[in-house]
Amino acid sequence: MKRLASHRLARTGLARTCAAALLALAGFTGSMTVALALTTTSALSADIALADLPKEGKTTHVLILKGGPYPYPKDGVTFGNFENNLPKQERGYYKEFTVPTPGAKNRGARRIVCGAETREWSKNNPAACWYTGDHYQTFQKIKG
Repeated sequence: MKRLASHRLARTGLARTCAAALLALAGFTGSMTVALALTTTSALSADIALADLPKEGKTTHVLILKGGPYPYPKDGVTFGNFENNLPKQERGYYKEFTVPTPGAKNRGARRIVCGAETREWSKNNPAACWYTGDHYQTFQKIKG
């Protein structure tokens, strides 16, 4: 686990360094801090209304609130949030659930990730849920 985290940090640092170097080569004369800020984007996008989720997402959300049954064996497993794209929480706070993708031969890229304290999970009462249609690259907080 530690090795994976350090590898991700190294990759991110290398990407930022390369992007800053490219900006410098292109004639960007701002500070390095500004250059690094320009190369970092937030993974949290605008909120999404529950009604605006794809129909499969609405079905998955209902299953989450009911506590299952889930169609995929990996539904309900801990989501690590290793890239820290969601607010920082203790390990085990986030769980992920598959949003089926029509025509996909596998689980596809769509997920709902919900967070809750352990006692709230036992009541199927997540504090918040996020939708990702691009396999954890960006997240939209589900409202409503």
